[in-house]
Amino acid sequence: MTKSNGTVVTIELTVDIGGTMLQAEEAICAALNEAGVAATAAALTRFDADGEPIDIGGEKWTAKTPEAKYYQTPYGEAHVSRYVYQRSIGGKTFCPLEQGARILRNATPRFARMMAHKLSLGSAADVQRDLQENHGRPISKLLAQELSAFVSAVVQAKEETWHYATPGLDEDITTVGVGIDGSCLLMCEGQWREAMTGTISLYDRAGDRHHTIYLGAAPEHGKHRFYERMEREMAHVKQLYPQARWIGIADGALGNWEFLGPHVDEQVLDFYHASEYVTQAADAMFEGRAAAERKAWLEQSCSSLKHDWDGAARLLAQWKQTGTRGWKKERSKLLAESMRYFENHLHQMQYKRYADMGWPIGSGVTEAACKTLVKQRLCRAGMRWTEQGAQMILSLRALLLSETRWEQFWHKIEQYGVPKIVNY
Repeated sequence: MTKSNGTVVTIELTVDIGGTMLQAEEAICAALNEAGVAATAAALTRFDADGEPIDIGGEKWTAKTPEAKYYQTPYGEAHVSRYVYQRSIGGKTFCPLEQGARILRNATPRFARMMAHKLSLGSAADVQRDLQENHGRPISKLLAQELSAFVSAVVQAKEETWHYATPGLDEDITTVGVGIDGSCLLMCEGQWREAMTGTISLYDRAGDRHHTIYLGAAPEHGKHRFYERMEREMAHVKQLYPQARWIGIADGALGNWEFLGPHVDEQVLDFYHASEYVTQAADAMFEGRAAAERKAWLEQSCSSLKHDWDGAARLLAQWKQTGTRGWKKERSKLLAESMRYFENHLHQMQYKRYADMGWPIGSGVTEAACKTLVKQRLCRAGMRWTEQGAQMILSLRALLLSETRWEQFWHKIEQYGVPKIVNY
C-alpha cells in the first residue's frame, strides 16, 4: 500500500520471512525493491506537467493524452503515465517529466550513475551478475552498455563547456608536473593500437603530490584531439597557479617532447628510463666478467646519475673512453645505443638539480595511469575494442580517477539537465 502526502510517501510492506535466513533476506530484498520502484514512480510524477498548454520560445505546445512509459531505476522498472507535448504543426515532442527529473535516455539519474560506474570497472557481463547477485535487480547486458555509452557521450559532449573545479588545497602548490604516454590495446580488426594517457599533477615545495588530473584517448588517426584536451586542462591549471613551475616528464619518445616542450618550463627525462640505458651499458661493458663486479658498477653508476651534479655527463664520458676493439657487433651496439641516448637527452638529465628543487624525476604517475586507466579495464583476456567503445570507457574512467570530478559531473547534470546527444 502506498500513500502520498506532498513529498512524503508512506509505503506499507508485507514480507514473508519464513524458511532459512538466506531465504528471508532474499524476500526482504525483493520487497524493498518493490518499495523502491513505487517510491521512485511517485517521485517521478512530481516533475510532470498538469496537462495545460505551455509556451516554449513563444510557441504554444499542447499535451497529448497521457502516455505510459517504463523508466529504469536501481530497484526495477517503474511504470509512469506522463504528459508529452507537441506543437500544432507536429514535429518533435517535449516531455516535462524527463527534463525535470533529469532522465538519461530511459533511466533515472542514480541508475544511470550506477551503470556507468560499474561498467567503467568491469564488463557488461560483470555488471549484469553484480546487479542480479547483490541487488536482486535483473538487467540485460545491452542495457548496461547502452546506458553507460549515453553517459559517456554526455561526458565527451561537455568536455569543452563544463569546467571542473580543482579541489581546494591548503598546501602551497609550487610545481605542476605534466606527463603523456601511450598504452596499446587490441582493436576489433585484430591490430594493436596506441591509446594515449595524460596526467597533470600538483606538487608542493617539498615535492609531495596532492592532486592529479587524468585524461585518456582511444586510438585514432592523429592525436590532435587528445592534445587539445591536454592544452585546455593545462590552461585551467595555469590560471589557478600562475606562479607554479611547469615540469614536463616523459620518456625519450620524440613525439612526447614535441608536444610538452612548448608548454613547460623544464624538461625532465624519466629517471627510470635513463637507468635502463645505464643497465644496458653495464651489460655491454661487463660481458664475460664477474656478476658481482657488474652489479657494483651498476649500483654506483645509478647513484651517481641521481645524486651527482654532473652524473650523466660523467657516465657518458666514461662510456666514450671505453675500448671496444675486439667486441662483437651486438655488444658494441648496446653501448653505442646508450651513448646516443645520453647525448640526445643530456639536457633533460640534471637529476640532482631537479631533486634539490623538489621536482619529480620519474614518470611513475603517468605510467601508473596507463595501467589503471587503460590496461586494467581494456586489456582483459579476450577483449577487443572499437574506437568508440574504448573512448566510452576511457572517458568514464578518467572522470572517476580525477578526484571530485565524478561528483561534479553529476552535480552539473542536476544543475543544467541532460544535453541533447546526437545519434541517441
